[in-house]
Amino acid sequence: METIRLTAAQAMVRYLSNQYNEDGDPFIAGCWAIFGHGNVAGLGEALHGVRDSFPTWRGHNEQTMAHAAIAFAKQNRRRRAMAVTSSIGPGATNMVTAAALAHVNRLPVLLLPGDVFAGRGPDPVLQQVESFSDGTVSANDCFRPVSRYFDRITRPEQLLAALPRAIRTMTDPADCGPVTLAFCQDVQTEAYDYPASFFENRVWHQRRPAPDMRELAAAVDAIRAASRPMIVAGGGVHYSGACDALRSFVEVTGIPVTETQAGKSALPWDHPLNMGPVGVTGASSANTVAETADLVIGVGTRFQDFTTGSWALFKDPDRKILAINIQAYDGHKHAAIPLIADTRIALEQLADELNGYRAAPPAENLKADWFAAADAVTAAPAPDDNALPTDMQVIGAVQRAARDNTVVMCAAGTMPGELHKLWKAGRPMSYHMEYGYSCMGYEIAGGLGIKLAEPDRDVIVMVGDGSYMMANSELATAVMMGVKITVVVTDNRGFGCINRLQMATGGEQFNNLLDHAVHANPSHIDFAAHAASMGADAAKVSTIAELENALARARDTAEPSVIVIDTDPYPSTEAGGHWWDVAVPEVSPRPQVRAAREAYDRQRRAQRAD
Repeated sequence: METIRLTAAQAMVRYLSNQYNEDGDPFIAGCWAIFGHGNVAGLGEALHGVRDSFPTWRGHNEQTMAHAAIAFAKQNRRRRAMAVTSSIGPGATNMVTAAALAHVNRLPVLLLPGDVFAGRGPDPVLQQVESFSDGTVSANDCFRPVSRYFDRITRPEQLLAALPRAIRTMTDPADCGPVTLAFCQDVQTEAYDYPASFFENRVWHQRRPAPDMRELAAAVDAIRAASRPMIVAGGGVHYSGACDALRSFVEVTGIPVTETQAGKSALPWDHPLNMGPVGVTGASSANTVAETADLVIGVGTRFQDFTTGSWALFKDPDRKILAINIQAYDGHKHAAIPLIADTRIALEQLADELNGYRAAPPAENLKADWFAAADAVTAAPAPDDNALPTDMQVIGAVQRAARDNTVVMCAAGTMPGELHKLWKAGRPMSYHMEYGYSCMGYEIAGGLGIKLAEPDRDVIVMVGDGSYMMANSELATAVMMGVKITVVVTDNRGFGCINRLQMATGGEQFNNLLDHAVHANPSHIDFAAHAASMGADAAKVSTIAELENALARARDTAEPSVIVIDTDPYPSTEAGGHWWDVAVPEVSPRPQVRAAREAYDRQRRAQRAD
């Protein structure tokens, strides 16, 4: 048997370089790295040796460079991924939040934190976490609950089993998610005679399991028996490449579609059967359909509480749920009729079986009435209107500036809810929202990842001042790498979204807006100057008209653009939406809280456990 003598780090990099997807692209596009004593000599040297064929990118923060990798995978519909390496200790634990984000969203990323010495000679090594009761524990054990596959590499030959398991997990449509290979720093540098065949090119195909015939028959029977079926389209539609199949299915059957945050853009916004976003941040058109549906067909969705209105949205007492999902865990939620299969295959087979079936159309004017309400709040204000712009008006300005190739993205704060309601998404994946973990600080790094995934796209990042302050350093990375993104910073001087939620639950405004936090000096943060200091083309605008002009100018700049606009922290879109279960204290001396608790108890009575 032919062998090749390599260090474990060299073997890992060589193996990863030779894994391909069925489109012929390298599955692992490259590696983000911040080096420290736990990975610089091993993985650092190995990555340097292949830098011309397997790129390494330098981030400024371990969490956010992992966010860039995750956004890259999401925008690629999970067909490609990136690796991310850090040293041990704080560099590793910085990535735990990103691992949780990928875990919740079922997105592939390969995390390679350095680890302690397997030989234990220098224990305790710099940054080592010591357990008084377990000598095998390290900081990297934090990754276990937020990894789909976890392994600690304590011998070079363990890569022969661990690496195929890692790629299998990341490419499996049901188990897809983050993989953590904690790589002991001495083992990275140790040599082993690896079989040459281990490094041969390998193509990983996307599994497309067909439905079980009994489950398919049950699904067909449920649809045919329904008087008012509806579809909830989730992110699985995109990841299966099933947007065309969904469109064909609804055009054949006439079943109306609603969209989750992850599923938005699965159908064009103006398709007659796309009733819009559903749930807590949903359109009145979609939620009206949902409230009266007697069969809720989940297509690639995990039925998050924002989608289901905390399970109080679907009001028909006899309603049933049909869950089409590749993952059985999701397919059996809330006593659903399961159809466990690849989304695209399931929709195609259902369409064949439902030949001649046609659902009753939704009520007339539902869509028209909703978009009339949406257009009213996104319209530009009158020239003599001196009030602070609203977030909805900012969305309107960005929408008017958007082109066919624009991708709008966000993750946390006010903007996700408003974008879900108001953004008119055209082609698939023109709307990129991380709302599974809703992680503040994902936005700028995520925009970088999207642009690396689709360099020809016009990427517009929507981020509030709160998220910007949490994580902005990859803006400097985008400047350094020459990656053009446009960032719109809406400055409402604090955490405006949670401030409104605090007020809605009877609370006094407290510790959310900067003016309501303990301070000796008023906060005046110059975001434009900060962005400019990192090399971005930055501007502060005061009006919606100025914002539209700045967006037009941003198209012509080569470097990343940042546009800052002050917004009013209090208004939100009143139309649409639904109750969300946020528990209110049962005991309070404040009458506002007691009134909010009474309203909360009334709403909870509409929740269903099944």
